[in-house]
Order: sequence, then structure tokens, then C-alpha cells
Amino acid sequence: MKGFRSFILRGNVVDLAVGIVIGAAFTAVVNGFVSAFLTPLVGLATGATGDMSRKTFTLGATEFPYGAFINAAISFLLLASALYFLVVLPINKLHERLAPHHDVQAPERDCPACLSLVPAQARRCASCTVSLPAVPAQAGETTQRAG
Repeated sequence: MKGFRSFILRGNVVDLAVGIVIGAAFTAVVNGFVSAFLTPLVGLATGATGDMSRKTFTLGATEFPYGAFINAAISFLLLASALYFLVVLPINKLHERLAPHHDVQAPERDCPACLSLVPAQARRCASCTVSLPAVPAQAGETTQRAG
């Protein structure tokens, strides 16, 4: 029981639970906004009258509620865009500002045995483990010997 209690009281689990509750509340707000404002606007733009989310068409004896699908699609797009622009984008910018990531590409060469890329200064191929010929030192570079 002690291990379970420490697991539950960890910061990540509590943060995740709070995030799920806030996400559910935010989803309810977005769904309410879409059904109250955006879906009627779509119905007005397409010439439909009444509640667009209740629109259906019948094929044979089966009824297809396409209005509910349009309502759900608008809700999804609005929720996804809001999350991207209000959460993901600012967090990415903050992360880049606090810990910039610069890719440094080391020079590479082909392994003569398996043709995979290996660092230029490697002595052995990581893929096939064949010994690689030494690369001559460039002008101005010094080499260290293991001794």
C-alpha cells in the first residue's frame, strides 16, 4: 500500500489527473460554443433552417445523422486549433528559448564493408564491426594517441 500511495502522490500523476479534468471541462465549453454558435452559422450559410446538428438524410430504411457529424468535426477542429495555438505553440517557443537545440553534424563517411554511414573519426563500424582505415589528419588538427 505504501508503494501505491507514493505512486499516486507523485507530481506527474496528480498533474495528469488535473489536466484530464481541465481538458474535459474545456471540451464541454468548446462543444457548447460549437452547438450554440458555429453550427447554426453553418446551417445559415448552407440554407438549412433550425438546428443543423439534427439534420439527417435517409437511404433506404436507414437514417444518417450528418448534422451530428458536422457538429463533431467543427468541435474537433476548434478544440485542436485552440490547444495548438494556446498550449503547444507557446510551450515550444518557451522550450526553445530556455534550452535551444542546435544540431551539430559530425562529418561522416561510408563503411567500405556495409556502406552504412559512420562518423569520420570512427575506428570501427557500428553496424558490421569491421575495422575502418584511419583518416589522415587535416592541416591544423592534432591527433591523440591512446597510451
